[in-house]
Amino acid sequence: MGKVTGFMEFERIEEGYKPVPERVKHYKEFVIGLSDEESKVQAARCMDCGTPFCNSGCPVNNIIPDFNDLVYQQDWFNAWQVLDSTNNFPEYTGRICPAPCEAACTLNYNDEPVGIKSLERAIADRAWDNGWVKPRIAKIRTGKKVAVVGSGPAGLAAAQQLARAGHDVTVFEKNDRIGGLLRYGIPDFKMEKQQIDRRVEQMQAEGVTFRAGVMIGELPKGSKVTNWAKETISPRQLQQDFDAVVLAGGAEQSRDLPVPGRDLDGIHFAMEFLPQQNKVIAGDKVKGQIRADGKHVIVIGGGDTGSDCVGTSNRHGAASVVQFELMPQPPEEENKPLTWPYWPYKLRTSSSHEEGCEREFATATKEFMGEKGKVTGLRTVQVEFKDGKFVEMPGTEKEYKADLVLLAMGFVSPVQTILEGFGVDKDARGNAKASTDFIGGYATSVPKVFAAGDIRRGQSLVVWAIREGRQAARAVDEFLMGFSDLPR
Repeated sequence: MGKVTGFMEFERIEEGYKPVPERVKHYKEFVIGLSDEESKVQAARCMDCGTPFCNSGCPVNNIIPDFNDLVYQQDWFNAWQVLDSTNNFPEYTGRICPAPCEAACTLNYNDEPVGIKSLERAIADRAWDNGWVKPRIAKIRTGKKVAVVGSGPAGLAAAQQLARAGHDVTVFEKNDRIGGLLRYGIPDFKMEKQQIDRRVEQMQAEGVTFRAGVMIGELPKGSKVTNWAKETISPRQLQQDFDAVVLAGGAEQSRDLPVPGRDLDGIHFAMEFLPQQNKVIAGDKVKGQIRADGKHVIVIGGGDTGSDCVGTSNRHGAASVVQFELMPQPPEEENKPLTWPYWPYKLRTSSSHEEGCEREFATATKEFMGEKGKVTGLRTVQVEFKDGKFVEMPGTEKEYKADLVLLAMGFVSPVQTILEGFGVDKDARGNAKASTDFIGGYATSVPKVFAAGDIRRGQSLVVWAIREGRQAARAVDEFLMGFSDLPR
């Protein structure tokens, strides 16, 4: 514990943002990180609890009190060693994780939590800047071959751990660049893609082979899931060529809104809109790119993906942006005695909302309106939740002008044809069925086929995907070798 009375002396310090008029002109990251002195002060607030709830609140079980203490001492190298021991990609989580560790912080019970996420980012960025992030090459090769399907955070974490155990790992990605939804689902202004590129270089040095533009199995006809594959390999072929297969794709089947007028032009899933912009930033030309320039944009869905649509629309130069949320507006402050140390229910305002957005809560879309086949507006109604269902409130119908509607209502499941191609059993929600038991965990109903991340648990957080990738890697290592030294 760096400073015994630090939690009583110092207030929480937030990372800053560059001014809105400046940042909406580009797609680069705009967070102003903590200085060394600010990091030291923030770390001094950690109480080094006897039972560190932050540690259990973090899905990868980061050893948070230890790296807080080391930051307070300004021992950045050892702080990195501690952080790197539990988290393969802290530069990702330090940018885009919602920080359940902070919700679980003991100080959060009656004060503001320690800024754990900002310290994690500061440690990771310093590690890269100082060349501390080096390939960890296995001394002994096992000769076992593992295929990882999907290069999002679960796939990357599994691949890196398996390569470090000495296995020959090949990662297959259907899109034209490695990164999965990290690459094409998260805007560059939240995480620039150099963060992925340098990790790929590190993993290649560790022995991982990446094959982008390769589709494993088939997508259903007319699917809106991003797919820039130039080659297709059957699941059967993959099972024949490798000693184990890890399915680590995302839950990419977007939730639709089947109301009258849905077939009008100008209504798109968020995951049609966001990947195109990321490709343009990467230097590609996208024919017929979905743009929000000068348009009245309606974003349906109040989560992170909807927020990303808001930020991207503002950078396009939208005339207006309105975001709908079906649920009622949460309280601005959570009931801490009721919710702590769990993730609280409260109003969350993102940096994209602050850039310009009207937010409507308890709002359901009844109909899309249009002219000459193009959307021109929509009709809504206010709803309330009664007896387990949403009920319309009489006299609350309203019409909104809309030139572009983006559906960001979450994801219902993985693409079913992929799972069917491997023949794995599915749970009631259409995910790959696999337990997380200590013995035999992450194994599907098909021999030597494992599943981890969103494809197994459903739509979730990047940090949960990293956890599952790491744990699945240990399970695969045990399956191949009879034992494993990999951390679980």
